[in-house]
Amino acid sequence: MFIRRFVLYLLLLTLPAAVLGQNAIPSVTTNGAADQAKDAPKLEHFDPNLVDPALNACDDFYKYSCNKWLAANPIPHDEVYWSTGSGLELWNETVLRETMEAASKNDTKRGAVQQKIGDYWAACMDESGIEAAGLKPLQPELDRIAALKSKKELTLEIAHLHHLFPGAWEQRDNQTNSPFFGFTGQQDYDDAAKVVAQLDQGGLSLPSRDYYTKTDEKSVETLKKFHAHLQKMFVLTGEAEAQASADAGTVIELETALAKAQMDNVKRRDPKNINNKMSLAQIRELAPSIEWDVYLKAVKAPASGHYIVTSPDFFRAEEKLLAAHPLEHWKAYMRWHLIAQAAAYSTKAMVDENFDFYYHTLAGQEQIEPRWRRCVHNADRDLGEALGQAYVDRAFPPESKASTLEMVHAIERAMHEDVESVSWMTPATKEQAFVKLKGIEDKIGYPSHWRDYSSVKITRESYLGNVEQASAFEFERWVAKIGKPVDRGEWTMTPATINAYYDPQLNTINFPAGILQPPFFEKGMDDSVNYGAIGMVIGHELTHGFDDQGRKFDAHGNLRDWWTAEDAKQYDERGKCISDEYTQEVPEAGAGVKQNGLLTQGEDTADNGGMHLSLMALEAELKKQGKSLDEKGPDGWTYRQRFFLSYGYSWCANIRPEVARLMVTTDPHSLPIFRIDNVVSNMPEFAQAFGCKAGQKMVRANACRVW
Repeated sequence: MFIRRFVLYLLLLTLPAAVLGQNAIPSVTTNGAADQAKDAPKLEHFDPNLVDPALNACDDFYKYSCNKWLAANPIPHDEVYWSTGSGLELWNETVLRETMEAASKNDTKRGAVQQKIGDYWAACMDESGIEAAGLKPLQPELDRIAALKSKKELTLEIAHLHHLFPGAWEQRDNQTNSPFFGFTGQQDYDDAAKVVAQLDQGGLSLPSRDYYTKTDEKSVETLKKFHAHLQKMFVLTGEAEAQASADAGTVIELETALAKAQMDNVKRRDPKNINNKMSLAQIRELAPSIEWDVYLKAVKAPASGHYIVTSPDFFRAEEKLLAAHPLEHWKAYMRWHLIAQAAAYSTKAMVDENFDFYYHTLAGQEQIEPRWRRCVHNADRDLGEALGQAYVDRAFPPESKASTLEMVHAIERAMHEDVESVSWMTPATKEQAFVKLKGIEDKIGYPSHWRDYSSVKITRESYLGNVEQASAFEFERWVAKIGKPVDRGEWTMTPATINAYYDPQLNTINFPAGILQPPFFEKGMDDSVNYGAIGMVIGHELTHGFDDQGRKFDAHGNLRDWWTAEDAKQYDERGKCISDEYTQEVPEAGAGVKQNGLLTQGEDTADNGGMHLSLMALEAELKKQGKSLDEKGPDGWTYRQRFFLSYGYSWCANIRPEVARLMVTTDPHSLPIFRIDNVVSNMPEFAQAFGCKAGQKMVRANACRVW
């Protein structure tokens, strides 16, 4: 889950893949599968014979399912982890690359969409042009900050920075990743039919507040390396060493103070904690050093009936910092955020230094990705629905959408049966749950209406300029929602994304076309395999509507308590079982690193619930076919066993310890090993599948279950 309009995400481990040759362009057949030619990216396909026969499934199912695959698939040098979905990530990116390359040919017959994605590609891939330009594209922005004469002028510069780069409109798990604070249009928590203005905590350039506040040896060492990185980046933009060192210290001092003021990511998980309504007059009093009328005019914000301020204490602390520190400190802070955001689109020296700290030091990545992949990632971010049209045309036929929808409906029926059968809910609460379940809208593959990018000016001359244009468009698009009817057809993921999400305020489950491919969904595989992989994903997102966060929203997306007091108590007891189970040492992330089960409770509940629902749906589908879960297939495995083996296989992932540590600190998802072993150890159906006995590790004495 990343918090953005309280959207709850699955987050699959399918980040950038291995280096791919220039000619590795896959052909795409009519059923959406890749042509497995020698030079095409490799797609993984489930094979139950990949299990490790030397191990016992009942002792460690993750290792039993994944050891052979993990040994055969080490992490490429330009990756931080490598999973069974990584080949699909690479395949999807290659489809997008081919689309952009074709559109980049300066043909006068190109349409408007082809012009934008083609020229974006041409500008991004023009390394020699970017190098020759040096700091010229960035210099006007540096000069603008240098010209500030008083703190009174800070407000306009904040608004300007919020336009320049992605982030100001995106509320995430820890903060909005933009300088000072975040601002966006947000469905009102108490009346989801309305869009109001929202202000969120922000201001940090490290992954979370913990990186500034923890005092263990590793955290102290990371801050020292961060200081060195800041100094190098300031020098690269023309500062003398001594001044760069001083500015680095100033930035860390300010960001540490902001970090201490932030609401922690566990408290942020409760929507009631961030639903703080204020009038504009109250906001002016909260942080008077920011001229809010000037800011709202500069970002073209419509009038809002009220404002949601996610963390008032953060803004109170920021106000004190604005008053206490001189203008020169804030100019150094703003220079840094400008440089940090622009680095990836600038000269090789800046790109390399940015990679060295954020990707190598923090995440353990050994080599930078090839440039074409970075260009694809950013184009998908900036022009995702323009690219998405081509991806859907090539990789997602109508029959794939129809098959997925059938599975969704089957799992929704299982959810209805599950709610009906639980003994701990009263009829009154069950009735409300049925209303919410019936109200869920299923979105498969891609939006019904494509986004209009006609106002975004994209040229072949400036990569940085294109990013700024796309960012300003997206920021203003979100801000313009304020006061307007809710767009129920909008997606917050692009079609090629390998992920899925539930949106409790729209009450929708959303599955992009990018994840509806092998190894997660494959037409040629039997139901047990597809239900074990993509079925679990569907069940996971459906369960989010009834997890510890989602259950607090009603069928219309309003933050409303529809539970009886006793049912809420019963739920919390079951939720505590989950959070206690997942509060555990994580040796994969380094000595002394412990996962906070309260941070991951929602995702862990969804994993456990998703597996139960998908297995229930599979059993019902097999019954229609005159089959049972324990019937053996031609390969000797039962359908029940294939279901669990497919689930385990879909989460196999080699992970660098640095990124594992980062995930445990910042991410509400458990690591893959726990997403497998903890889930199956809670399921008697798993013990039945593999003949596990009490006392074995995959048979939990105090098994947890919510759904």
